Amino acid sequence: MEPMNFLEHLRSVDHQPAVRTSMFVVGCVLVVASPIVGAIPGPGGVFVFAAGFGLMLRYSKKAKRHYVRFKRRWPTHGRWTDWGLRRASARRRAERKARLADLAPHHDATSN
Repeated sequence: MEPMNFLEHLRSVDHQPAVRTSMFVVGCVLVVASPIVGAIPGPGGVFVFAAGFGLMLRYSKKAKRHYVRFKRRWPTHGRWTDWGLRRASARRRAERKARLADLAPHHDATSN
């Protein structure tokens, strides 16, 4: 039997309720701390908020449901948030939009 490498160990521990709860709490603390860090010169508060928000979305089903509801109500803001969090869904949508734009016929504005 081979010993687990570090990433495999993290993935196996990731599903335990205590780990999920503690990571969600860490995310909440980061979100609450972001205005304090934001008072320091530089963009630090934005990154702290994004890290906390990402942890909250990853480890809380309730936070995910609220986020999905937010995205449905305000799709433009949801796209901005996906882009800011570097979510894979945002990347897939951007790639799909680029493919569809390449397939669409181009109209010349001067030919009217």
